[in-house]
Amino acid sequence: MKKFENKVVIITGAGAGMGKAMVSLFAQEGGKIVAADISQERLDHLAKEMLDAGFPITTVLANMAIESEIDHMVDVAINTYGTIDVLINNAGIMDHFAPAGEVDNDTWDRVMSVNLDGPFKAMRKALSIFLPKNSGNIINICSIGGIKGGVAGAAYTTSKHGLIGLTKNTGYMYGKTGIRCNAIAPGAVNTSIAETIDYSKITPLVQDRIMSGLVLNPRTGNPEEIARLALFLASDDASFITGAVYVADGGWSAY
Repeated sequence: MKKFENKVVIITGAGAGMGKAMVSLFAQEGGKIVAADISQERLDHLAKEMLDAGFPITTVLANMAIESEIDHMVDVAINTYGTIDVLINNAGIMDHFAPAGEVDNDTWDRVMSVNLDGPFKAMRKALSIFLPKNSGNIINICSIGGIKGGVAGAAYTTSKHGLIGLTKNTGYMYGKTGIRCNAIAPGAVNTSIAETIDYSKITPLVQDRIMSGLVLNPRTGNPEEIARLALFLASDDASFITGAVYVADGGWSAY
């Protein structure tokens, strides 16, 4: 029997990169997938690829900065499949590596709304479904930026530190309910998140303090490498793991 046979899995940021790899892997393991993304074009391509591979999925357009769209995403899963078993908060955006003194309010609010507020609201909605059945699994895709202070800007770093804190608190608070919550902290991975960076805004201070440190990265990861870790954490193989943060960065943060 496949590991996720008849399990309903919501994956955000599913149109590319790690999210897309997760959709494929969880579907191959029998999951009923609800793939959410901010790009309808990416969702359409994903749905066709998965259907051609013999794995039909459900897609939903959802901006993680808008609560009504998060609620709609969960409602689509419930209306289509009757429940939710796994929520993977993968959607995220970068800042422009700016330190606190250079971050404008719009950038701060935008990064926080997608990277922290959105996952929180999706988790809160999912927990209302998990609790009555004493079962559920949440995986938050964080970053080594949530552990270290010098690989991203102030807004992104703060959002990912916050998401790790939310993960740990949720894992502990619901530890006796059959609900698990864990985080993955990837290093540099070949995804589309770089599209959210405006490199023209990188200042000499950023170039000196952060960009120079990028050369210490041993290698860039593949989305499938993160997807395999997510599959493990969502499976019964990880039944005793909750409130944990798994670093997957090729050794970058070990420097």
